[in-house]
Amino acid sequence: MAMRAPVEKVDPGPRLSPSRAADFMQCPLLYRFRVIDRLPDVPAPAAVRGTVVHAVLERLFDLPAERRDLAAARALVESQWERVRDSSPELAAVHAADPEGVSGWLSEVPHLLERWFQLEDPTRLEPADREVHIQVRLDDGVAGEPAGGLLVHGYVDRLDVAADGRLRIVDYKTGRAPREAYEAKALFQMKFYALVLWRLRGRVPAVLQLVYLGSGEILRYSPDARELLATERKLRALWAAIELAVHTGDWRASPSRMCGWCPHKALCPAFGGRPPPLPDHPGSRIAEPAASALRTPGLEEE
Repeated sequence: MAMRAPVEKVDPGPRLSPSRAADFMQCPLLYRFRVIDRLPDVPAPAAVRGTVVHAVLERLFDLPAERRDLAAARALVESQWERVRDSSPELAAVHAADPEGVSGWLSEVPHLLERWFQLEDPTRLEPADREVHIQVRLDDGVAGEPAGGLLVHGYVDRLDVAADGRLRIVDYKTGRAPREAYEAKALFQMKFYALVLWRLRGRVPAVLQLVYLGSGEILRYSPDARELLATERKLRALWAAIELAVHTGDWRASPSRMCGWCPHKALCPAFGGRPPPLPDHPGSRIAEPAASALRTPGLEEE
């Protein structure tokens, strides 16, 4: 998972975001902890830094183009940090307990902003949308299928629209660019967004752009309709697997190096823990709770 604009009301029912889809693919038990049990996540330094950076870059474009410089971005850090802190009771509690420690978490924010200015020139950009919530039901308008199917949704950091209508989806990452072998995993989130926008606007986005501030790199990819259809099939299969886990109660752990970032490791059977009892009706909870003000920690931020 920056500060989020209010999400428009949607009908209750099955919903899936890129973050929760990634959770289930990484570890079904992690998905259960976050969606079924709805355990609170302890704010992590990387998540806090990422949220503040995203908030600053969103608000920077409120300024006229000629005023979008590094000094202006740095001047926004304090107000956006306060905005993020006040939106998260968990983070407010952590800050109250250790304000100096949390300030240390934020010490890298100015450097990450400086690196962004080395990669992009905001005086030459006029985004069509920033931190925009997008959603579509995969079954809407599909002949022979019932209305009201799986709703896929997420937040796009920046959407650029060229004069000829071409779309560019931009996502900021405060971590380092992945090695080539892991690029497909990094692009899954972007193809998810591209699928939603294609279904909404009838046009395949021309460019998916990942801006890695940790290493000062930009990853660009141009999808085609065939790939987005494959992404849709993957999401349908993924949701079927989630529904099966609800039916069987089989939320098995999938240990990996990502376990080091997991805030619920103490409850995991793979590490000697015991998960809480399942709710009486877990199927009623897989519509996902409201989005957190903080981005999900993990490789996305590291």
